[in-house]
Amino acid sequence: MGAAEPARILIIKLGAFGDFIQALGPMAAIRRHHPEDHITLLTTTPFEDLARQSGYVDDVWIDTRPKWHNIKDWLTLRRRLNDGRFVRIYDLQNNDRTGFYFKLFSSRPEWVGAAKGASHQNASKERTAGKAFDGHVQTLALAGIKDVAIDRLTWMAGRDFPDIQKPYVLIVPGSAANHPEKRWPKERYIAFCKRLIADGYHPVLIGGTAEENILKAIEDNVPGVRNLCGQTTLQDIAALGRSAAGCVGNDTGPMHIIAPTGCKTLVLFSGKTKPSRHAPVGDHVATLQNAPLDALEDKDVYTAFISQQNVP
Repeated sequence: MGAAEPARILIIKLGAFGDFIQALGPMAAIRRHHPEDHITLLTTTPFEDLARQSGYVDDVWIDTRPKWHNIKDWLTLRRRLNDGRFVRIYDLQNNDRTGFYFKLFSSRPEWVGAAKGASHQNASKERTAGKAFDGHVQTLALAGIKDVAIDRLTWMAGRDFPDIQKPYVLIVPGSAANHPEKRWPKERYIAFCKRLIADGYHPVLIGGTAEENILKAIEDNVPGVRNLCGQTTLQDIAALGRSAAGCVGNDTGPMHIIAPTGCKTLVLFSGKTKPSRHAPVGDHVATLQNAPLDALEDKDVYTAFISQQNVP
């Protein structure tokens, strides 16, 4: 008699970036819980490479997120989900869309999530009271998975930058262009970086081409900074985080890569989002919030930075 066919498991996690990073630890726990089973992740294109590199899943499906009126695409998705022969689904997205996906199954598999009628339904209001990671911990416990930990991203092996001198501090002064209120002004970052230089730290600027003007302004006004604008992959950012003395930045994507590595991370929040729900996860994460953010003084941020440095 041949070996039993591996059970087929589906994880659903569509976005956004910070939430996807917080879902990696839960995905690792699901992998440990199903060591011999075949795990598929349903996600969106921006996260395909990360998912494959993590090693937590065996296959990745891309969700095209059909529009509500696009019947043809909905039928295609329905057929694919049913043909997948999944025995259990872990919904790490838990929104109205994935709640509707639950209804697409002709024969309902076990469903771990918030969908009404799920076999392992987390209907607790506490699920959304804190960070996404905390909600996943609560939900997976209903399915007997209780060893959920923050993913330290050790599998993200980036390049060395031998010209960067220690101790260095990562500076992340950007944010989504459509949320300028989430950006601490470049003038404040310039003053903050000057304080770092005076105390023997080496500021290293992280950001994409959308932040080029901000990073260039800091570089031009603070001799001694290292500007890595547009030069870092996500893997590079993780590697830099592991060796940094600290990191200071806005509420933006790279902070969610840096914080889990163990880097002492200070995140600056405007009144747009709540740190209790949207701060990155990690062992050494601190936050400062001020509305408006441009009223937050560089001396206050530096005091918080030094206080964090003094904690073992």
